[in-house]
Amino acid sequence: MAHAPATCEHLRMLTLTDDLGHLSYVVTGDGPPVVLVHAGIADHRMWDAVVPALAQRHTVIRYDLRGFGESAPPTGPFRETDDLRRLLDHLGHDRVRLVGASWGGRVAVDFTLTHPERVHALALLAAPWPGYHWSADMIAYDEAETAALAAGDLDTAVQVNLDMWVRGPARRWEDVAPGTADRLRGPLRTSLANQAAVGEHSQGVTTGDLATITAPTLVATGSLDVADFQDIGRRYAAGIPAAQLIEFPTAAHLIPVDAPTELTTALLPFLER
Repeated sequence: MAHAPATCEHLRMLTLTDDLGHLSYVVTGDGPPVVLVHAGIADHRMWDAVVPALAQRHTVIRYDLRGFGESAPPTGPFRETDDLRRLLDHLGHDRVRLVGASWGGRVAVDFTLTHPERVHALALLAAPWPGYHWSADMIAYDEAETAALAAGDLDTAVQVNLDMWVRGPARRWEDVAPGTADRLRGPLRTSLANQAAVGEHSQGVTTGDLATITAPTLVATGSLDVADFQDIGRRYAAGIPAAQLIEFPTAAHLIPVDAPTELTTALLPFLER
């Protein structure tokens, strides 16, 4: 299935409709399929800086999870793994290379555990760990976001998330590339506005043994991220057989946003193995 190259800013979103609403997605490039799953504070546009290089050698598939970006919030029970399977079936891809960032990384893990035969390679960028014993910093962040949303103060909730996930605990805003926060503010606001509906209907994560994952796996962390995720990265690398762990010194939580060139340099040879 060939798709002409296009700049990320001018791609037309496509729609896959079902009985729970619809998923919006975009396809770029030509070659072996690669699926990019976005973080829980973003949408498919967080990958804009890495797509052009990947699309020179791959068919790059990006979609907005339910309640994010242009995908409608769910109207009933759903599983992210079922959504991804349905999208791949719709596009005619039996087996893909799967790259997930943050919450999208956990979706990628769950999909690999549920449908191992459909994953050729797996890359996890700052993925969370179910049931992790979070640090005091993470607990404080969660309490601040919860209080802001309970008060109906969406602007404050957005800023709490920008401070935690975009700036990160190890740098000042002046150290972040200009415009980064502005590009993520809209997608983040959408995710927070739909958070209650997604939380109500999501069926949660898949339980499974990481040791059963046989796909080549790349685990990545950002040196400027919350320390919890560096520890979690080591857990994934230890639990998945033959996983490779790399760290990006200039990145906080959103590695594709902070270090797109370095990430692309690491991803391309890994995906082509």
